[in-house]
Amino acid sequence: MKDESLTQFSDLGLVETLLRALREEGYTTPTPIQAQSIPPLLQGRDLLGIAQTGTGKTAAFALPIIQRLLANPQRAEPGYVRALVLAPTRELAAQIAESFRAYGRFARIQVACIVGGVSLGPQRQALARGLDVLVATPGRLLDHMSTGNVRLDRTEVVVLDEADHMLDLGFVVPIRKIVAKLPRERQNLFFSATMPKEIAGLAGDMLRNPVQVSVTPVATTAERIKQEVYHVEAARKRDLLVELLRRPEVKRTIVFTRTKRGADKVAQHLSASNISSAAIHGNKSQNQRERALDSFRSGSCPVLVATDIAARGIDVDGVTHVVNFELPDVAESYVHRIGRTARAGADGAAFTLCDDDERHLLRAIEKLTRQTIPPTDRRQPGARPLSEPPRGAAPGGRNGKPQGRPGAKPAQGRPGNGKPAHTGPRPGQAAGARPGRSDAGRRPAREAGGFSR
Repeated sequence: MKDESLTQFSDLGLVETLLRALREEGYTTPTPIQAQSIPPLLQGRDLLGIAQTGTGKTAAFALPIIQRLLANPQRAEPGYVRALVLAPTRELAAQIAESFRAYGRFARIQVACIVGGVSLGPQRQALARGLDVLVATPGRLLDHMSTGNVRLDRTEVVVLDEADHMLDLGFVVPIRKIVAKLPRERQNLFFSATMPKEIAGLAGDMLRNPVQVSVTPVATTAERIKQEVYHVEAARKRDLLVELLRRPEVKRTIVFTRTKRGADKVAQHLSASNISSAAIHGNKSQNQRERALDSFRSGSCPVLVATDIAARGIDVDGVTHVVNFELPDVAESYVHRIGRTARAGADGAAFTLCDDDERHLLRAIEKLTRQTIPPTDRRQPGARPLSEPPRGAAPGGRNGKPQGRPGAKPAQGRPGNGKPAHTGPRPGQAAGARPGRSDAGRRPAREAGGFSR
């Protein structure tokens, strides 16, 4: 068997038009999924690919599709699409479309990206001209199909990317509606990081005698990602997050939350702590999402706070850290989240902040990935979660120092003026009343208004 590490793109049967574009992009050596997928796809075979994001699968399907279009350079008729790529999120769809434009820069192919959250007018105009490649999210594509803006009965190739994420987002029924409008004779490409039962059924219905390519075991994490878990009270998470983000080695970071509201709250807290960040989630407009991603990519905003909308397909170089501010409800999402770091041969780190209510989610992740995520050694300087006092400190101690004399009973209150705390009531004070400010009154305001899930 040929050693794939020695394979060059020039060995895969690609035409010079594509090889020239790859040289312009600085690519010479294909990834394993590219080396295994491109030759059978050039032969017109269907393909079932098990691959995570970051493995290079976009080029694995984009290059053969462009070469197929070049081999039969007829223009798409108005309202028709020659090749269709379905993606689960707007960001992934936009990224795939950009890849087609980059690889096809010398091929003069017509590419459009059709997603929700933006005006229908320009999309309608692009579809009316006819397209070589359409990259779309399922919901918006169905909108255009229902109004007759696009027809798929002459589409030659269809790609379903991130199929398992389509399932998570509830897109399986819309996908089946779209597939029902495709011609019977077509080439089918199906990519998924995992293969749950419903996705396996969809693949079985779409594919005909497919070549199967699997470049990574299902639900495994990259070896170059250093993973740590912090067991911390939910109300202390935001303080710990600020502490982690201020470490000198933390440069460009994605912070994942479970909810859209949570992402906004975390971003607001970081802003109040003088840490530049931007939030991205489904309630943001497409322009807001693009601005947030552009500032993150450029480095002007070093922290991106996101829901799982950014767990797949967001390919940003130089992400040094991922922080799971909240653990995902779906264990597979953890793999995709931390896969945003340690890309293109770089190293990366993933911090997970786990409160007591999330321990079952952590166990599910460890079962799925077949590994134990090591808890941070709290004895190391700077590694203690903020939920715990220093060892030997009395509850409510200040600056790590116990209050009162050794062996003394705990004080009944805290002074507000630096004087010793009284252990009994002041003259005229009711028995049991707490003098001065209480412990609760001394807590920072941000803690009292702690993050709620």
